Amino acid sequence: MTDDYLVRIGGLIRDARKHSGWTQAQLAQELSTSQSAVNRIEKGQQNLSLEMLARIGEALDSEIVALGTSGPSHLRVKGGTRLSGEIDVKTSKNAGVALLCASLLNEGTTVLRKVARIEEVNRLLEVLESIGVRTRWLNADNDLEIVPPARLDIAAMDEEAARRTRSIIMFLGPLMHRQDNFEIPYAGGCDLGTRTVEPHMTALRPFGLEVKATEGSYHATVDSGTRLVRPIVLTERGDTVTENALMAAARYDGTTVIRNASPNYMVQDLCFFLVELGVDIEGIGTTTLRVTGRPTINQDVTYAPSEDPIEAMSLITAAIVTESAIVVRRVPIEFMEIELALLEEMGFSYERSEEYLALNGHTRLVDITTFPSTLHAPIDKIHPMPFPGLNIDNLPFFSVIAATATGTTLLHDWVYENRAIYLTELTKLGASVKLLDPHRVLIEGPTRWRGTELICPPALRPAVVILIAMLAAKGTSVLRSVYVINRGYEDLAERLNALGAQIETFRDI
Repeated sequence: MTDDYLVRIGGLIRDARKHSGWTQAQLAQELSTSQSAVNRIEKGQQNLSLEMLARIGEALDSEIVALGTSGPSHLRVKGGTRLSGEIDVKTSKNAGVALLCASLLNEGTTVLRKVARIEEVNRLLEVLESIGVRTRWLNADNDLEIVPPARLDIAAMDEEAARRTRSIIMFLGPLMHRQDNFEIPYAGGCDLGTRTVEPHMTALRPFGLEVKATEGSYHATVDSGTRLVRPIVLTERGDTVTENALMAAARYDGTTVIRNASPNYMVQDLCFFLVELGVDIEGIGTTTLRVTGRPTINQDVTYAPSEDPIEAMSLITAAIVTESAIVVRRVPIEFMEIELALLEEMGFSYERSEEYLALNGHTRLVDITTFPSTLHAPIDKIHPMPFPGLNIDNLPFFSVIAATATGTTLLHDWVYENRAIYLTELTKLGASVKLLDPHRVLIEGPTRWRGTELICPPALRPAVVILIAMLAAKGTSVLRSVYVINRGYEDLAERLNALGAQIETFRDI
């Protein structure tokens, strides 16, 4: 290897290590080498064998240093062009993963329609198959069949796949009905700071579940004779917490009242699915759910999750930042109304169609036609709230929107400890983004975007924000190691190209 190539590889390894939250000493211990050796590798001063590269890739769970055709995937973006045409919003990632977990409640065959074929779903399918569940894609429409075994082999769970998804925490609710004693690996996924599991425990302890953290795993024990004595009050109105409580209640022999429940889009989809399984649920779309469970669920069922409001926001943001007129079809309007109202205040011009129903028969959809607009900063700060407030996952998109608007905008991301920090990467593309603290950024626009080369942030939504900014930046930009985007979006680059974007996927190591 040439010295220049070694330096390039070393830089990629360093970034992968930092994105994993590891020190040089921790990586050295994992590789059974010295910290000084890792330091030399990252500086490009150490010759590397193919075996060592493979070991580093495995240790860091990163495609940045993977080899061959499965190696790192990057995007080369030729920006500064306007988009045109029509695009459909795909089904919800968050609903899809919740429904995959909920399929464990059903002893019959579950068919989920138009499931997003994303990396997060792939990891969950690997986990399900490792414990004995048979899964298969039925057609080009991404209909997915899930057939459980008579008995799950939880001890055989694919730990590597499980650690690569935060959604594994939602196995607790379904699995407690299958076994009285089991282990699942610690949850992984996006690097968004510490997300405590205690709210999940508060929701599940009343059903008799106790969890102890062991080395790298959650060890769960279930007292199946436990009876609920009062309503469950969630200490956090979280989406996954509510979903775990719902799945625990679905096969509880009795009625469960869940207060301070999230009424967000993925929770509603889960509720509609459970109703299809014969579970009685009152209060869907409110913060109080009354669930009458079925101790045994054995039913062949077909369900279609609704469209993804976060993807809808991504596409609308791309149109705004590139000053484009496009039609975004199948937008779940109930979960976008606050965002659109705020955008209207900022000067966004658009039209929307009459409402129609999603395939689940419940969720209201519209088609949105965007128009090139001159935006100004909002008077007040922008901050997320639990539904029906501005969606927590949609907040990052307002950073790149604010950077195109005239004036100063304050974004307050109070939920995650460090997601706001990643938004400062926009400065490398020409934006003025000042980090006030780990939760607040001050953005001044408008921006004269310029192309650059960046490593993809390890958090999903900020990563897509960077990609959208690159669409607006004149010249050529490169976004390296985009695995995190593939976790949450299906064929995003190809679909944007169908609207006139110029994005090339390539690999180098």
